[in-house]
Amino acid sequence: MATPVVKPFIMRDCTFTVEADNYEAHVSQVEFVPSSSVVRFKGLTPASNHAFGTTAEWVANLAYAQDWNTADSLSEYLHEHEGESIEVEFVPVSGGRPITATLIVTPGAIGGSVDAVAVASVSLASTKPVLGAIPTP
Repeated sequence: MATPVVKPFIMRDCTFTVEADNYEAHVSQVEFVPSSSVVRFKGLTPASNHAFGTTAEWVANLAYAQDWNTADSLSEYLHEHEGESIEVEFVPVSGGRPITATLIVTPGAIGGSVDAVAVASVSLASTKPVLGAIPTP
């Protein structure tokens, strides 16, 4: 039996690219989350009990600082491209393995609480993320 090595990481030097633009300075969270369920059928006899796993659906959760005074900010981008499909690349470790997906844009909140940084979060429908090649040391 194999004993795979584990290499945990801290997210602190990441890249997040939307189409051709880099937005890692705008975001504080990028998280791809799958959701699936089990579908069951039970017949009238104890032996007629069946379960089937469904294919996962994915969302990309983004948390970001609002910026309504910069023409190409992420806030502005999401607001102006609502409903469009966009290509993104996320690299959680600098120089590491890229993760790509296609997202459907949803705009985020405008405004927030007094004496606090105006932030927003969105959950964007996503294709199943594609894991790029593992870099060789």
